[in-house]
Amino acid sequence: MADKLIIVESPAKANTIKKFLGGSTKVVASMGHIRDLPKSKIGISIENDFEPEYINIRGKAKLINSLKKDAKESKTVYLATDPDREGEAIAWHLAHILGIPEETVCRITFNEITKEAVKEAVKKPRKIDLNLTDAQQARRVLDRIVGYKISPVLWKKVKRGLSAGRVQSVAVKLICEREEEIENFIPEEYWNITAILSDGKTKKTFESKLIAKNKKKIELHSKEDVDNVLNDINKEKFIVEDVKVGEKKRNPAPPFTTSTMQQEASRKLGFAIKKTMSVAQGLYEGVKIPERGVTGLITYMRTDSTRISDEARKMAKDVIERNFGKEYYENRFYKVKNDSQDAHEAIRPSYPDISPEQIKDYLTADQYKLYRLIYNRFIASQMAAAIYDTISVDINAGIYNFRTSGQSIKFRGFMCLYVEDTDEKEIESLGIANIPYLNKKDELKKEDIETKQSFTEPPPRYTEASLVKTLEEKGIGRPSTYAPIITTILARNYIEKAQKQLIPTELGKVVNKLLVENFKDVINVAFTAQMEQEFDEIAEGNKKWKETIRNFYGPFETVVEKVEKELEHVKLEYEVSDVICEKCGRNMVIKMGKYGKFLACPGYPECRNAKPIVEEIDVPCPKCGAKVQIRKTKKKRNYYICENNPNNGCNYISWNKPKPGEVIEETDEELEKEVKEKKPATKKKTTTRKKTTKKKTK
Repeated sequence: MADKLIIVESPAKANTIKKFLGGSTKVVASMGHIRDLPKSKIGISIENDFEPEYINIRGKAKLINSLKKDAKESKTVYLATDPDREGEAIAWHLAHILGIPEETVCRITFNEITKEAVKEAVKKPRKIDLNLTDAQQARRVLDRIVGYKISPVLWKKVKRGLSAGRVQSVAVKLICEREEEIENFIPEEYWNITAILSDGKTKKTFESKLIAKNKKKIELHSKEDVDNVLNDINKEKFIVEDVKVGEKKRNPAPPFTTSTMQQEASRKLGFAIKKTMSVAQGLYEGVKIPERGVTGLITYMRTDSTRISDEARKMAKDVIERNFGKEYYENRFYKVKNDSQDAHEAIRPSYPDISPEQIKDYLTADQYKLYRLIYNRFIASQMAAAIYDTISVDINAGIYNFRTSGQSIKFRGFMCLYVEDTDEKEIESLGIANIPYLNKKDELKKEDIETKQSFTEPPPRYTEASLVKTLEEKGIGRPSTYAPIITTILARNYIEKAQKQLIPTELGKVVNKLLVENFKDVINVAFTAQMEQEFDEIAEGNKKWKETIRNFYGPFETVVEKVEKELEHVKLEYEVSDVICEKCGRNMVIKMGKYGKFLACPGYPECRNAKPIVEEIDVPCPKCGAKVQIRKTKKKRNYYICENNPNNGCNYISWNKPKPGEVIEETDEELEKEVKEKKPATKKKTTTRKKTTKKKTK
């Protein structure tokens, strides 16, 4: 019989903490959630005051029986799931299944998986925090109600199988709105004027930009505006009005929160948000390192706090003074945002004495990159500011005001280790070496005047990083939800990624339009942010979760009923194509499916004919001269194929667009094999699964 049983979520986490505890302690994993709402129905008893109808997750019966057996054979059971609302909810469900009363002191948490943190947690167990579990329940129930009530509207009006999510739909809305801004954007012309000047003594040339006229900002929108300025300037002398020499400090960024880690990993490492969280999870749960064993390398990676412990601060000081010198250390405290939950520390290395280079050979390439990013950001956050020498020279040409400015690094401080966003070379290029020593009233020689025409550009499309930043700024979602939000809307094909940009699909636009027009009080930024605040209040014990659901449900149900009635007799108007249905002779219409537009017979359900919309290029097949079509692989990569492939004897297929007049004898056999094998493999797998299920049922 084990003296203690500790239940965590994952085997990796279990393996890491086993080594910290004695042989009489058993550590096992629940493999995440073990109870949840059913998938086949709403699973919420609305008549019974929104009571959730939880069931054991299918496929976990054997695991649950094993956990019950382990619990029965142990004197004490500790639930050590993650230190957040989701982890608290998993612990609550475990307690229910194992028959542990709510008042039992059985919950332990640790922000980092170190020997000290784990042993300290075991010494100080607590009751399950029902406020945290209620906050998680409120989110889960509200999302289930919204999804199950709104999704059927999409089934009737767009396509069966579509789904709507409370937070995900707002993310899609933001991406669609940005796309509309881009589509409706009208570029505006503007011009810049730069004077190339030289000092009479040194003959050194430098640039100075026109910034104002009579000390008021000047805007040039046409060649005529520029010519007028040039005519005036030609008559004037360039006189130095003022020279300001100074010093500027640049402070380091705070340690990572979940969102800032996701953003920097996206920008610096090219990681998708989902990948970042997966790699961070592995670093948190533990990596096998010789002489240390399985070691948790970072603190918990779902946090919105920039706070660090006094112990971590001391370890950072030791590292900085040892590796850089005392002048590089500065004891820094970072202000925590007002809406931050501040449940635990910022993301930092659990052992600052373990540098990334020391353990590089024991990490995967991705683990090393992310650990190095987290490590350097944390150490830099406790370092001295970078110091710049700055110079700003104001120059007048009559009533026109020019300015030259520059800066150079005097003391690198934290920048010798980490720079946020900006590349170091760019910073170094902002030097002042090219600006000569000038005095007030110096007359400068005009060597040349350069003019440049430009046009305003539309706002950029969201990337995963910029979307996370916007969601956080608008109070939508929390650290644990950013990655699932993006993953979900990509999986539903409401958006797609192209060169890291997030673009709404045609399906996403149609779904967004319907939701925004009919559920504007639910699918909007203000409401979603307000609900996050209410969840926070529930977590703090200042509000009851069922009260939040009651207040929401009444007005929401009224809106749903109204929309269903209004849309009952509304038929979607489909665009009619010039393609004739070969089965019944009608003109086929363009409909929207999971993967975009397709052709369908308007005679459905009598005629069920449907086929993809084929995009053709204006270059003939290099093998037989027929038309060449553009198609997509499973991973949405374009390839080119002859319309006669495979039925009419031509086997032309290629990743590359054919060139006019090109003649090709050989074909891309690997691509052809990939395209041919894609569908049969899927069908075979599905059939096997169905047969297995039937046998089990019997």
